[in-house]
Amino acid sequence: MHAFSLSNDPAELAALDRALTQRPRLVVGLCAAWCDTCAQFRSDFEALAAAQPASTFVWLDIEDDAEVVGDVDVDNFPTIAVFDADRLLHFGASLPQPGVVARLLTSLSPAHPPIAGDGAVQGLRERLLARKPASL
Repeated sequence: MHAFSLSNDPAELAALDRALTQRPRLVVGLCAAWCDTCAQFRSDFEALAAAQPASTFVWLDIEDDAEVVGDVDVDNFPTIAVFDADRLLHFGASLPQPGVVARLLTSLSPAHPPIAGDGAVQGLRERLLARKPASL
């Protein structure tokens, strides 16, 4: 398993669509191409995705994927959003260390209470589901 990105590859986009509908846990890494910390963290994010195949990991560039990111306010990089189905369990900046993010994900069981987030963050999962593959 790997972390998905919103590429123009129809097969990749179809696999992302299947993963979003089949797996309740969604982990979104919000970063920017110009951010050196994000560039260094990306391989760690990929490794976390490989270690947790029951979750869907999506890497979003706040500028390149602005249509999906919407008005989500990102204060620092990387910012991580974690959903269990349609429930937002976590949203915030994280240390760019795989151990820190892995512990965060382990601490967020399905029984974890959802957090309040603004509408832009709450709608992130729905915008991912609603986007159309580039081939359509």
